[in-house]
Amino acid sequence: MSTPTASAPFGARRRLSAFFYRHRWLKLLALLIPPLSWIVVVYLAALVVLLATAFWQQDELSGQIIHTFTWDNVRTVKDDPTLHAVTRQTVQMAVLVTITDILLAFPLAYYMARVASRGVRALLFVGVLMPLWSSYLIKAYTWRLMTGDAGTINWALAKIGLGPLHIAFTTTAMWLAFTYIWLPYMVLPIYAALERIPGSLIEASSDLGGRSWRTLRSVIMPLALPGIAAGSIFTFSLTLGDYIMVDLVGGNKTDFLGSVIFRYQGIANDLPLAAAIALVPVIVITIYLLLVRQLGAFEAL
Repeated sequence: MSTPTASAPFGARRRLSAFFYRHRWLKLLALLIPPLSWIVVVYLAALVVLLATAFWQQDELSGQIIHTFTWDNVRTVKDDPTLHAVTRQTVQMAVLVTITDILLAFPLAYYMARVASRGVRALLFVGVLMPLWSSYLIKAYTWRLMTGDAGTINWALAKIGLGPLHIAFTTTAMWLAFTYIWLPYMVLPIYAALERIPGSLIEASSDLGGRSWRTLRSVIMPLALPGIAAGSIFTFSLTLGDYIMVDLVGGNKTDFLGSVIFRYQGIANDLPLAAAIALVPVIVITIYLLLVRQLGAFEAL
């Protein structure tokens, strides 16, 4: 008597599995609905609210947000020379960190993908991923100590006769910290791109007389460009919107877009103006993506 009852759920699962097997597009849709719903609700909806808030206004006496359309906040951002300077130095830092991470990550990723043995590759993976296992705040405070006048960096420079240097609470300290923190996000995409390069292409280049630099320039770099582009999107965008490192390592001596947005939203409590300023990094990263696409970096993704 219990056998039909016990086999009923199994039979229902088999019929459901057979249904999805016959309608594979429904299976794909069922798998994609949860993540796509999360993206639409959390990410896109947040951007829409951000865009709407930038065109609202705030009552000066009560501090209440008035849901009335106005261009005042956008005009303030557009006409303020101080915000222009902040945007310029933020973009410069993001570009500098991105270029530095590319120069550091490419040789390491190439060694991991094409040269290192399996055991060495595993150890290097652990070394690359280990910084991601610790808290962002811990790493920020660590770099604050390391870049101090009595920190590890000055101690090491003094040992070789190059120091001490005063880099505490400077843009140099922020550049070093940003480069270190975002480096894994550059190494992993470049490694994935280099690993997909067939060894036969490199051998063919060598057979045709191509030297190492010619093979690197004409074969490896074009095929690794999608990985470099993917990594640069991470490093560029993460640097563009960061404000914690600006506070802890930079000492808030230099304004960046993230710190200005935080100041207007958290201290001045002017949410509409903060939202209008937050549109600046969104526009900058959109322009950056269009430039990367124009260079053809997304074609092989």
